[in-house]
Amino acid sequence: MQKLDLDDFDKKLPDQLNLAVVMQKQPSTHPWADFRYDALGVVVREADEAQSVTRIHQDDEVEHFLVTGLSLRLHVDECESYYHNLMSPEPGCFIVASQPESGDEMPLPYLVSLSFDEVHAYLEGDEQIYSVEIPAELYQWAEAYVLTHYVAIRKTKRKLKNWHETEKPATTGEEKSS
Repeated sequence: MQKLDLDDFDKKLPDQLNLAVVMQKQPSTHPWADFRYDALGVVVREADEAQSVTRIHQDDEVEHFLVTGLSLRLHVDECESYYHNLMSPEPGCFIVASQPESGDEMPLPYLVSLSFDEVHAYLEGDEQIYSVEIPAELYQWAEAYVLTHYVAIRKTKRKLKNWHETEKPATTGEEKSS
């Protein structure tokens, strides 16, 4: 494998990025819920804010809300998952939200991740998962992090032992004569 030379690469990456999630509320066609909620995207924010939900747009029956107070911190042990996400045909940003008590309440996002593996663990629980397009600024930050910390290890196939050719114990002449 060829080593990539990153002489001009800025290795002073921020530890974390502050984020906000844009949620959409629209009428539902489901008989048990009046409204349906979807995540529309993630926005990188400058300041670390307390968590809040603010309506930012209303058009007839469709409303958009900005959920602030979230952040994303990347971890070295998740680099392989980040790498596969960034190299996928549609890199995603995954939003984990609590499941509301009723169908008319908004699921409240509490985690944003770029790791398939981390989000898969939440899929096994009762949490709501949304996948949105990753913003360019977040993509570039994650890409720089992966280039700085991840070294792909070439997977090799184990050589299987041929069990049909098992070693037979050697017999000596003394054992045959007795």
